[in-house]
Parts: sequence; C-alpha cells; structure tokens
Amino acid sequence: MSRRQVATARSSQLVSTYGVGSLFPAVDDSVMICGLDHWPAPSPHERVDEVRLARACGVSTFHAPPRGRTKSGDVPVVRFPDYYFCPHCRRLGLRRSFCREDENQCPGPDCGVSIMPSRFITACSRGHIEDFPYFAWVHRGQEYAEGTDHQMSLRSLGRSSALSDLVVHCSCGAGPRSLAGIFATAALKGIASCRGRRPWFPEAENEDCGEPLRTLQRGSSNVWFPVVRSALSIPPWTEEAARVVARHHPQLVDMEPDRRTEWIRAFASKHVTEQALIAAVRARFGEDDTAPSSDLDIREEEYAALAEGKEEAGHGQQFVCRPREYASGHGPGGIMSVAEVARLREVRALQGFSRLVPWAQGDDDRHLAALAVGGTTWLPAVETLGEGVFLRFDPAAVAAWESTPFAASRADAIEVARAGADNGIGSRLDISPRGLLLHTFAHALLDELSLDAGYAAASLRERVYDRGDQAGVLIYTASGDSAGSLGGLSAQSEAGRLERVVASMLGKARWCSNDPVCIESGPSGIGGLNIAACHACLLLPETSCERFNLVLDRACLVGTPSEPYGGFFPRQ
Repeated sequence: MSRRQVATARSSQLVSTYGVGSLFPAVDDSVMICGLDHWPAPSPHERVDEVRLARACGVSTFHAPPRGRTKSGDVPVVRFPDYYFCPHCRRLGLRRSFCREDENQCPGPDCGVSIMPSRFITACSRGHIEDFPYFAWVHRGQEYAEGTDHQMSLRSLGRSSALSDLVVHCSCGAGPRSLAGIFATAALKGIASCRGRRPWFPEAENEDCGEPLRTLQRGSSNVWFPVVRSALSIPPWTEEAARVVARHHPQLVDMEPDRRTEWIRAFASKHVTEQALIAAVRARFGEDDTAPSSDLDIREEEYAALAEGKEEAGHGQQFVCRPREYASGHGPGGIMSVAEVARLREVRALQGFSRLVPWAQGDDDRHLAALAVGGTTWLPAVETLGEGVFLRFDPAAVAAWESTPFAASRADAIEVARAGADNGIGSRLDISPRGLLLHTFAHALLDELSLDAGYAAASLRERVYDRGDQAGVLIYTASGDSAGSLGGLSAQSEAGRLERVVASMLGKARWCSNDPVCIESGPSGIGGLNIAACHACLLLPETSCERFNLVLDRACLVGTPSEPYGGFFPRQ
C-alpha cells in the first residue's frame, strides 16, 4: 500500500469516478483505490445526512470522502497492475523484478528509462481483477522445464498498431506469440480462470471464484462501474426537527428511550414542536414503519413532493418548489403542470461497484463488489445543492397515447432486439411506451435547457418518474459547488418562457442532421435498446443520464415520416 501522495482528485470523484476498486492514472503509474477498511476513520464533521437513502442502502449513515491535507489523512492506494514494461529494452515482467518500491526506472544496461504499467488486465463478472496472464499466454501448449529462467519481452513488429503486431517472447524459447484475439470472450479459456483476487483489499485472502476472465484495457470504462444510489432531500426530512435530530445524532444514538424522551422535551420549542421531534427521532432510528425502504419508495415520495410543491417558509430550507403557470394554448399540450424547483439537495452514495457490465437493483448480488471486507455501517457520499425545473404530464393523455398501436410498436421493437441480444445492461431496464416517452422527452429538454439556461449539458441531470401512475420529468443541476444554484435553470419555468423552450425542443426533434437514416433505422445502440436516437439528436454526456443513454426513441415525441401523428406531440 502506497504511503506517499501519488495523485490528487476532487472529493466528489471518490464517489462517482475514482471510488473503491477503481484504477487511478497517476502520472506514469497506475494505482487502485483501497477499500473502506483502509480509509481514515470518518469524521463526525463530514457526516452527510439522508435517512431515507441510508435505510435503502442498509447502512446507518454516510460520510463525505476524506479531503487532502487534513488531519484525517488521504485515501490509500495500491499499485495495480503488477506487470510492467520497459519501452526501451522491451522487457516485460513483475514490477519487483525491475526495481525497488521507491524507484521507477529499468535497471537494464544502457537503459534507465521509466517503466510503464501493463496496458492489459483481466476481470471477471464478480468484480475480481488481476494481471493479464502473459506467462501462461506465451507458454500455452508448450512444455518448459521447471526452474528455467523466464525473462519475457513484448516487441512490436512495426507493421501496424494492431494487436497482431505485439508479440510476447520468453527467454526459455517459448513463443513467440502475438496478442491477437485477447479481447475475444473465450480468449483465455483453457489458459487462466479467475483466482478471486481483490487488490483493493491488500490484506484480504482471495475468494473462491473460477469464473471466466475477460481481457480489458487498463483505462477502459468497463473496468469499473460505480453503483451510485441517490435521493432528493424532501419534506418532512428537510424540516427543522429532522435537522435538529441529525445534529445531535452522536449523543442520541447511545441514549436509552427514557433519556431520549427527556431530551425531546428539553429541545421542544415554539419553532420545533415535541410531536415533530418525536417523529424525527423515530424516523432517524428506524422506528417508523412508514419510512421508505427502497428506491421505488423514495422516488414515489419525491414525485409527490414535486407535484405538491413547497413554498419557502424559513431560512436554511433545503427544498423549495413553487408551482408555475404553463399555458398549453401557447405551447405543446399534454403537459399538466410546471414547477420551479428553486432549491434542492441531492445526496449520492457509492454502494459498491461492478466490472464488465453495470449492476442494477435486482441483479445477482454476487456481481456487486463490496467496498469493505465483512460489510460496513457507512458509505462514502456527497451532497449537491442546486435548482431545477419539474414538468408533470397529464396522466390521462399519457395513458391514452401509450395504448395506441404506434406506441406499442415502438416498445415492442426494442423488446424484440433485447431478446436477441446478449447484453447485461438491457436485461434490467424497464421498456414501456411511457418510459420511452418520458426518458426521450427528458433528454431533448435537457439539451435545449443547457442552451437557454447557460449550463453545460454535463452539469445537468435528469430524473424520470414513470412508474405506475407517475408521469414527470425533473431536470436539475448536478454541480457540487455554488455554480449549481445560480438560478439560471429554475428561471426557465417562468410563464411563457418554458412554453417556448418546449416548442423549440420539439421543432429540433422533428429533424436530425443524420436523417433520414436516424428516424427510419431500426433498433440501434447497445443491445438495440434505442430507436431513432443518435449523438446528433438525443444522446447526452454519461453523467447526465440515469439509464446509460438507452431506451430512447425520438419518434415517440414527433412520430415518423410514415406516421407523422403517432408521437405524443403531433405536428400542428
């Protein structure tokens, strides 16, 4: 485990980009973030409160990741991969065969250049990760004497940049063998299987595994998929009573029930009633059976709070949502109400991670890699303060549209494509006409609002409410600093302005620069989970979309050339 500072990252990146088990590119080195067991002890001052989300994640609390140059210390890392390569003498081997821990230069004669970590690694679907088996690869099907010196090298034939031009040699005479085909699904079958390695737990033993290994590039995106859970802070969890209980949680947690009752009576005042404090304490310590316990419950509460609204009633209020007038006669119909979310708070927590394919609720827990050996009572989390715009569709209009043959045919086309694709992501996404409509609308609206509100698209996020009778879309800022609450986005909800934004959005949706190919093509994207969606019209930065840029169909909004009135917003 490295004890020196090797690189820096923002605190929020330790939840979304460089969390536990991820690879961090440290100048000319490569390191892996260690598990929570090795992180500095969480500070009470870095506590992030969100009771509903903590309960859904099965932990008692959240803490912000450590910030550098503080008493708590930095986040520890370990070097990974273990194989290194010298670009001068072409030597390939374990780092300890090259140099001491505090050095980074090849000791070969007339060499002395910095060694580089291996470009290729392997991982399995259960989250284990290890070095590419260069030795087994070059010696496959060849006999070699035990005790023989094996010094490998990686040479390029210089004809092209293809893998077939990279050849592994061994001093024992085995090989040479090129790296052609190493990314094939069964490339390592009969050569190596997973040994259950978990380098992010430096002192833990390997797990029993034996799953097939897949070769990956060290910097590819499927090496680490974070499982990030999030929730908006809404009433009553944002009220003064809940904040009082949160501030005094460390002393309340060890109190007997009788002592808690005395504490409540002592703190009750005209600003915070005794009944409100009792309810807040029950919710905080899991004594309220009505408190949400799953993502669906959390989303249901959020949708109800956004639809009902909440005027500003006092200083420090974390959720302010004001209804705004939306004149459908001056803009596209089908939208029932609009709300200006002048202030909101979102908490995002890292629950685990996966490799090869993203993990989602309901998947096999074996494919969710843990953040700590033996479990944890807390998770790293960050809070973001911002603003947004909430649009609620007319449920009757949505129900009428999703029962049309056109809407059903668009969803059925994606279902057929999903059934014929071997794709781990698509098997977990809900594909319905309502989901297609609302998710596509969210993408088109976010892109349009980024132009009018002055935010980059990557600084905005979507939240789609499409379960059951829900029919709403929230577009909000995702910035972790003051830039996320400048008012430019929520101001778009003003009467007359949002109508023009939506009308302009739909006008652009009717024509894509890749048409007619885009609008007339069949299922596309990963596993065929999109129709009429491309980078020129609907796809957004990965951080903005909660559904992996999948389940999108522009035709659900505006129809197709052959059925121009099939979309939810027919041509005027």
